[in-house]
Amino acid sequence: MSDRLSVFKTYKLYVGGKFPRSESGRVYEVTDAKGKWLANAPLSSRKDARDAVVAARKAAGGWSGATAYNRGQILYRIAEMLEGRREQFVAEVADAEGLSKSKAAAQVDAAIDRWVWYAGWSDKIAQVAGGANPVAGPYFNLSTPEPTGVVAVLAPQESSFLGLVSVVAPVIVTGNTAVVVASEKTPLPALSLGEVLATSDLPGGVVNVLSGRTAEIAGPLAAHQDVNALDLAGVAGDAEEATALETAAADNLKRVRRPQAVDWSADPGTDRMLAFLETKTVWHPMGV
Repeated sequence: MSDRLSVFKTYKLYVGGKFPRSESGRVYEVTDAKGKWLANAPLSSRKDARDAVVAARKAAGGWSGATAYNRGQILYRIAEMLEGRREQFVAEVADAEGLSKSKAAAQVDAAIDRWVWYAGWSDKIAQVAGGANPVAGPYFNLSTPEPTGVVAVLAPQESSFLGLVSVVAPVIVTGNTAVVVASEKTPLPALSLGEVLATSDLPGGVVNVLSGRTAEIAGPLAAHQDVNALDLAGVAGDAEEATALETAAADNLKRVRRPQAVDWSADPGTDRMLAFLETKTVWHPMGV
C-alpha cells in the first residue's frame, strides 16, 4: 500500500491561451455515468463569456491572416499532441459517457483522425468554395471564401469528445476563432483539450473553452454584438431554447447553424466549414 496522497486534477477554463478559474469562483460537480464524483469543473459566468469573446476577437486578425498551409500544420500538431495523451482522453471519455475502454478508444481515435482530416482541408477549401466567374467584359471576376469572424459554438451534450472536435475543427481551420461552451454534463474532455491546444502552436484566443450551464452562457453569447456566428449543436432536441437563441442572434444578423440530429462517427463532409465562410468577390481589369 502506498502512503502517497492522491493528486487530484484541477480543471480550469481555457481563455486567451491561459487557464483562469471562473471569475465568480463557482464550480459544479461532474459525475460519471453511474453518478460517481469525478471532479469539480468551473461554472462559467456571463463575465467569463464576455472575456472569451474579447480574446477570440483579439486573435481573429492574426489567425485569419495566417496562411492556410500554416493553419493546417497547427491542426496536424494538435492531432500529434492528442496522440501522445491518448490514454488520458480514453479514460475521460469512458468515464464521461459510460463507455467501455475499447469503445472510448474508438471515439478518441476517430477524434484524432478528424483533426488530421480537417488539417488536410485547410489549403483546399478555397478550391471548393471559390472560383473564377465568367463575365461579359474585359475583367477577371474572382470569388474567394473569407472567415466569418468570431463563432460561438455550443458543443454537443452527449458526445463529449468526438462531437466536440467535429464542431470546433471546421470552425478554426477556415480562419475563424471560437468560443466553445463544453457539454454541461461531460465537460472534462473539453477542458483537457484546452491543455493540448495550449501546447500545440495554436495562438492564444483562437479557441476558448468554457464549462458550466449551457443555458446560462448561451444566451449572452447569442446576443453578444461582437459574435459573428453561432453553432447550436449543444441544444439539439430543445426546439424552444434553439428558437430563443436564434431570436437573440438575429439582433446583429449572426449566421446561425441550427441544431440537428447528427451521427458524429459519420463522414463529416464540408458543410460545417462552409457554414461559417463569407464569399468575397473581386473584379480586376484585364490587360489587353
